[in-house]
Amino acid sequence: MKEKLRQSLALRPKQQIFDATRVRAAVVLPLFYKNGEYWILFIKRTETVKYHKGQISFPGGRRETTDLTLRDTALRELHEEIGVPPDNVELLGELDDSITVTSNYIISTFVGLIPYPYEFKPYPNEVAYIIEIPISALLNESCLREEKSPIEANKIVYYFDYQDKVIWGATASILKQFLETWVQLSKK
Repeated sequence: MKEKLRQSLALRPKQQIFDATRVRAAVVLPLFYKNGEYWILFIKRTETVKYHKGQISFPGGRRETTDLTLRDTALRELHEEIGVPPDNVELLGELDDSITVTSNYIISTFVGLIPYPYEFKPYPNEVAYIIEIPISALLNESCLREEKSPIEANKIVYYFDYQDKVIWGATASILKQFLETWVQLSKK
């Protein structure tokens, strides 16, 4: 599945967003293989971070001047937030750019395979805890719900419910795009 995903992400044209009024950011959608299936790692943000307090997200953040590329941003943030250094990540490709309404970010998403088991080291100032969810659970029809956006007219907001966790906002949009790609690959 790893190679099929890499090929699929390489062949699809990435939709990029260019808007000089927004801040560039990048995340890693971390995949790992556990108990015979693929899982996705998420983080729960602390209540002390500047943006997205208490939300479930992918490891990532805004581009710094020291980052040569958005890929560098994503890998740096992954290392800072959960302790996985760049040389332990096998990047498989990119998803489309996304935007956030509240923090004004354009997010570039990199899909990466990380080792498992692994001794993750959450950065306590930004990460309350790590969440691991099997892809099979996220594909369950009862997991996804759609609602009209309370902020933007004519926009749908996605929510993924897993146990007592709710994934929403840009993270849910990114996750939905990834899962649609995953399902297409599973049919091949």
